[in-house]
Amino acid sequence: MATVSPPTLLSRRGFLNIAAMGAAATAVSACTTTTQAPPPPVEQPVEPELGSYEMMYGPIIDEGYEIPGVPIRKMDRQFLRQIVADPTGQRPGTIVVDTSAHFLYLVREGGQAIRYGVGLGRAGFEWSGRAVVQWKRKWPKWTPPDEMIGRQPELEKYSVRNGGMPPGLTNPLGARALYIFQNGEDTLYRLHGSPEWSSIGKSVSSGCVRLLNQDIIDLYDRVPNSTPILVTAGLGTPIVANSYQSRTPIDAGVPEGSVLLGRVRDRWF
Repeated sequence: MATVSPPTLLSRRGFLNIAAMGAAATAVSACTTTTQAPPPPVEQPVEPELGSYEMMYGPIIDEGYEIPGVPIRKMDRQFLRQIVADPTGQRPGTIVVDTSAHFLYLVREGGQAIRYGVGLGRAGFEWSGRAVVQWKRKWPKWTPPDEMIGRQPELEKYSVRNGGMPPGLTNPLGARALYIFQNGEDTLYRLHGSPEWSSIGKSVSSGCVRLLNQDIIDLYDRVPNSTPILVTAGLGTPIVANSYQSRTPIDAGVPEGSVLLGRVRDRWF
């Protein structure tokens, strides 16, 4: 199987010199109904190398959780992590989500970008504009919105009133979550992990922007707080800021009718 040669690593200074971009959008749709208290300050991002696909997507143990490997032979190879010529025209260090192509780019120096495949739910399509990664969390809790609990009453045990769903392999936010803010306000828009490899490159029933758990861990380690993010319906198209009369909570990344708990290896692989 073809391998990807390790790239020239991004400099730490290049990341730290990135200025947070101004916001262009107003109210947005939600991946969750509540804003959790910010975690303690995170360590400066490390810069992992890209290795072979088997190494990148093999099983790993992270924070005590055993993340299963991804069956890469069953995936469309364009949605696997890879270095490409930068098509975005944005400054190095910027995250760009192209919702029309189901790609997320992390722009690098030298005209390159790291491209990740993503799955997009309704909330992932319902917002476009510029914002920043305000803060990040490893193995986050998940609280389903009241509208989702109304459709699936069995999720009441994970409501805000009951403390949310604990972190873990079956948590819809996966191994990492990046929380997107505009003008200091939580947009309720998230980049997050998912064990459901078959949803990558597709439009799904719910959620924001989901990456493979292996990919969201890689992205988390590469970007610091205040990283600028651009979400667009297509590269080269005008950036249109969506506006809404109110924030309508959107499901936080779990497909409609799915069973949240169970034997992960049997269910997803």
